[in-house]
Amino acid sequence: MMMWMQSGWFWWSLALLLFAVEVIAPGAFMLWLGLGAAAAGLVVLLIPGMSLATQWIVFGVLALVSTGIGWRYRRRLNRDAASDQPLLNRKTAQLMDRVFELQAPIVNGRGKVKIGDALWTVEGDDMPTGQRVRVVGVDGMVLRVHAAG
Repeated sequence: MMMWMQSGWFWWSLALLLFAVEVIAPGAFMLWLGLGAAAAGLVVLLIPGMSLATQWIVFGVLALVSTGIGWRYRRRLNRDAASDQPLLNRKTAQLMDRVFELQAPIVNGRGKVKIGDALWTVEGDDMPTGQRVRVVGVDGMVLRVHAAG
């Protein structure tokens, strides 16, 4: 019954296949399964005569362990990597301390400024259209402003 599957060569071949899939379609997932298959091949070499079902269980456990280690490693790498653009996806934080001209007067505490091609709602003291204002805070998508000096 499928004697070729009960040798270490099967597991090492599977490992190479999984490594090749990782190279073709990278995502750092097949790499860890490949390491599990390679480790299963080593276990089969060290413990000859293991049943096929036991080999698959060993592979499953080793694949889960290697995947867990890999995810933990990637999470640590991502946490430790300092971004050269920490505000990239935080548009409102990028606007802090910038000066803009009011497009609509601030009346009853609300007005508008044009940033790029969009109008943003601002809150602050009443001021006329054309007044230059500095962004001093953000509340959701509303910018808090003061008159720029």
